[in-house]
Amino acid sequence: MSRLAFSTLGCPEADVDEVIRLARAHGVTTVELRCTEGQLIAPGTPPDKVARLATTLSGAGLSVACLASYVRLTGGPEQLELLVDVLGQAARLGTDGVRVFGGEYDGTPGERRRRAVRMLAAAAPHAEDLGVSILLETHDAFLTGDLVAQVLEGVDSPAVGAVWDAVNPWRAGEPLAATARRLAPWLRHAQLKDVATTTDLRPVLPGHGAVPLHDMLRALRQIDYTGPLSLEWERAWYPDADPLDHALTAFRSLFDGPGRP
Repeated sequence: MSRLAFSTLGCPEADVDEVIRLARAHGVTTVELRCTEGQLIAPGTPPDKVARLATTLSGAGLSVACLASYVRLTGGPEQLELLVDVLGQAARLGTDGVRVFGGEYDGTPGERRRRAVRMLAAAAPHAEDLGVSILLETHDAFLTGDLVAQVLEGVDSPAVGAVWDAVNPWRAGEPLAATARRLAPWLRHAQLKDVATTTDLRPVLPGHGAVPLHDMLRALRQIDYTGPLSLEWERAWYPDADPLDHALTAFRSLFDGPGRP
C-alpha cells in the first residue's frame, strides 16, 4: 500500500510544529520537504540543525519521502555542486531521495538529454555511496514519462529514479497508461494535484478539477507502485489558493470516499 504524503510547497511559511500538526490532523505519516532558502531545510543547512529536524520529525512519527530540490540537470557545474550538497543533506535527514528538474537548456532535444545524462552520471556515485536516490521529475524540458525515461535509460546506476507529477505528462498529451509504463522501472515518488484545464494551472482542490486522478491511481496500481502518493498543493506560487488543510481534506477523500479507485 502506498504512503500518503504532502509537500511543504502547500505551507511555505510553516514551522516544523505546524507541519506535524497538519500531518496528524489528516492521518499522513510522510512529508515531502522543499529544500530551498527560507524552508525547514536548504542547501548548506548546518548538520546539527538537520539532525534536530530529523529527530523532531521521527519523534512525531513522520518520515521524509524526499527532499524537493531545485537542481537543474542541464545547468552548469554549479548545479552539480548543489546536487552533491543536497544529497548529503538527504542522507543526514534519513530520506530516500532528492527530487531534481531537467531544466530548460536552450538546445536540441538530443543535446538536452545528453547534458542531463552527464550530470546524473557524475552525481550517481555520490548518491550510491550515501544510499540516496536522485529522482528526475516530469517537468521542464522533460515533461513526459517518455522524456524522463530516455534520460534515465542513459545512466547505469540504481541510484537514479523518477518522480511522476500528475499534471505535466497529462497536459502534454501523454496517456496515463503510457506514462506509468515508461516510468515503471524507475518510479519512486508520485505527486498528485489538480487544475482547471491544461492551460490554467492554478490549483484546484483534488478531485474537483480536470486531472484524471482516479485514473492515475489505477495506472499506478497496474504497475504495482507502492511508493509515496504526495499532495503537491502549490500555495507557495498561488498564495490565494485554499489553505493546505482544505486541500488535504479533499486529497484524503480520493482514497476514503465512495469514488475511490
